[in-house]
Amino acid sequence: MKKHIITALATWFYSGKMPFASGTWGSLAALPCAWIMHDMWGAHSVFWASWGIFFAGIIISDQYLKLDCATSKDPKEVVIDEVAGQWLVLSIMPLSITAYAIGFILFRLFDITKPYPVSWADRKLSGGLGIMVDDMLAGIYGIILFFMLELLCQMHYNNDIFFLLYNLVP
Repeated sequence: MKKHIITALATWFYSGKMPFASGTWGSLAALPCAWIMHDMWGAHSVFWASWGIFFAGIIISDQYLKLDCATSKDPKEVVIDEVAGQWLVLSIMPLSITAYAIGFILFRLFDITKPYPVSWADRKLSGGLGIMVDDMLAGIYGIILFFMLELLCQMHYNNDIFFLLYNLVP
């Protein structure tokens, strides 16, 4: 029973078991939960939940690594880290499909490209902490880029990025 619970949580209810792009599937699986939390309790609930999942994910990932099904120090099927990082980015977004799409893209951009120190954390840290930290750093990069884009839109167009997307993109 414990093995099934650990596996279900580590793979975010088996979304990480998809045969390809498990991180992308894990990030997509994180979106509905974030939407519901945001809608019911506000954006701050998504922020705090991302940190709760981060700390729980360290323990869950450590436990998953001890199971006989773990194949590496950062198994691709473990996507609870993508959930934490994705929720972190979504915690600053307004509740709209466009905003969540932007948040999804920003997080995946940095989770896939792994700029420093994301790449450092991915290579140097081990265990549950190593699995989780790089995705939170990718989430922080996503937040920084979003705020930079938002500032650029405010400076040049006197509007936020969402207004521009709704009105300038055909």
